[in-house]
Amino acid sequence: MAKKKKPKFNKGDTVVIIMYGTVGNITDVQFMDGAYVYEVNHSEGLYMESTLQHISEFEGEILQETEKIDIEYKFFFGDLVSVDGYGQDYFKVVGFRTEIWRYKENAWEDVIYELSRISDGEWLEAHEEELTLVADAESADTFIQKLGLLFPINKKTGKKEINPTSSFNTRKAEKEQLQERYEKKQMIDGLLDLYNDYLFLYETFGDEEYKKVKGLVLNKIKKLSSELYKTPKNSSSK
Repeated sequence: MAKKKKPKFNKGDTVVIIMYGTVGNITDVQFMDGAYVYEVNHSEGLYMESTLQHISEFEGEILQETEKIDIEYKFFFGDLVSVDGYGQDYFKVVGFRTEIWRYKENAWEDVIYELSRISDGEWLEAHEEELTLVADAESADTFIQKLGLLFPINKKTGKKEINPTSSFNTRKAEKEQLQERYEKKQMIDGLLDLYNDYLFLYETFGDEEYKKVKGLVLNKIKKLSSELYKTPKNSSSK
């Protein structure tokens, strides 16, 4: 029985991805279909030996590109905002994050704000373009007091005076929305795996059909990621 050949690269080796001229470290080595394939910088895709070269042997130009992203946030902690589709409900900004999406042929950034509803503390995520500033952090509490936005408190029980039927319907709707969000996140994860598979096939074989499919998958990812943070319309409005 023939002895299996040793891999050309080992974990920790510094290599150049020839087609890009970018430098990375081998983070995993696998033997598939009679050939070694390599993971670089914990990437989702795998690279064949022919697509890599030891950095000491590489004679081409090494690309050392550093991306600088300037993001201007429109809202900050404590700001009071309204949200498209939520009528006269007001929310305070309790957090925000930027999701950076980078692919070989596409790039975009999403700014997502985490909010707490003033009336009951319910949590919500929304895109920047869905928000309107009502009052900045310094004047937010004064604005709330003037409008009397807080629910009255029952002195005997210390509980909010809310309609049980309305509360049940709200909870049910929110549960359905959370389930829908979870399912969309699962779909995005699966599509990302599929995109990386077709990216690897296209980079390995250069077949235009692989390129076409990965483009379709990427469009679906962008559509789902946009829908994921789209604020649902108030179901009580007609």
